[in-house]
Amino acid sequence: MATIRIEATYPHPPERVWKALTDPRAIAEWLMPNDFQPRLGHRFQFRVANAKGWSGVVDCEVTELSPPRLLSYSWKSDKIDTRVTWILQSEGAGTKLVLEHSGFQGVGGFLLRKLIMGPGWKGILKKKLPQVIERVASGGFVPDPALGGC
Repeated sequence: MATIRIEATYPHPPERVWKALTDPRAIAEWLMPNDFQPRLGHRFQFRVANAKGWSGVVDCEVTELSPPRLLSYSWKSDKIDTRVTWILQSEGAGTKLVLEHSGFQGVGGFLLRKLIMGPGWKGILKKKLPQVIERVASGGFVPDPALGGC
């Protein structure tokens, strides 16, 4: 099985990066609309309207949770059954974020990993996610009060 592994460093503490990774409204900004909750065993979905070439639904379940250091969930859609893991490490005054998306199998998994998911995750970690983290840090993003605020 093959894995996508991407590292990025952000000039914000792990708690702020964690908020961007676990608040469903923040996730909707950098990834997809969802019904995520940071609770072990929580089942949730990512959904995209008018998806081209796939169903537009990703079924997930939180399998590991250790705030603000580790989040892992299953990622199942159409013909893939994979796992997404986020690892946060303090690095000076900032955070080193490691994304591992694992479980890609066969030729189809190879193509999905190389042509779609890998480049997609790189764009998210380099552009979209930093913008949301910056808004969390500046107070321009209001976290879901049900999740304890920021």
